[in-house]
Amino acid sequence: MALFSNNYNLAKYQTNKKGMKQQLFDCEVLDIVDENAVVKRFYLKYPTDVQLNFKAGQFVIIDMPIESKYTHREYSIASPPTLDNIIELCIVLNPEGAGTRYLFNKVKPGDRVKTTLPIGKFVLPETIEEDICFIGTGTGIAPLRSMALHVINQGLPHHNIHMVFGNRYIDDILYHQEMQHLHNKLDTFHYHPVLSREGADKWTGRTGYVHTIYEELFADRRPATFYICGWTAMLKEARERLEKMGYDRKRIKFESYD
Repeated sequence: MALFSNNYNLAKYQTNKKGMKQQLFDCEVLDIVDENAVVKRFYLKYPTDVQLNFKAGQFVIIDMPIESKYTHREYSIASPPTLDNIIELCIVLNPEGAGTRYLFNKVKPGDRVKTTLPIGKFVLPETIEEDICFIGTGTGIAPLRSMALHVINQGLPHHNIHMVFGNRYIDDILYHQEMQHLHNKLDTFHYHPVLSREGADKWTGRTGYVHTIYEELFADRRPATFYICGWTAMLKEARERLEKMGYDRKRIKFESYD
């Protein structure tokens, strides 16, 4: 890419905020899809000599030639593990953020971006022994989608899967048709979209916030594991509410992106 300086091209490792080094790979940008006015889906392919093994729910770190104290940004993988060395990232534009401004305005299909292998502990257990409830807002659905599709595509033994997805307006809902299709097709997959600001003339579904939804679904306190990803305020409140419902902290997994 033209904007890469010589020093940037020579970089082989990215150092995160904890001082840990992660190897960087030149990933090709296969495609960029405009999901809505402020969200894009980036499809990245690792070099063919790289063995891409990752767990659904993990994230990658992209290092960029930007004017910032830290030149790297973390993005959750929205796609399930496959054998084609391709990952999908679902990224929302932060008008004040140097990272997303660079990705949205400078990066084009055919370019290469320096990316680590997937990492992270926000993943499913080896064996799913109880209901799973995914609770997400905005692009926080990315790792939740990865996990849900992995379970479904691989035919992993599971109980009920609930996808509780909160947004402000109907145009903000990501992967809406896909989630609705899974809801209609599978007896064990239950999709619960909820909007907080959309008018009744455009939206006849559930309104308000995600908290009412999962509290209703699990009012019986049956065994379940909760995976929460999205806005920090939502995440904090959800954890507090679930603990008040009687769920152990070990059953409440979370990841924040803002």
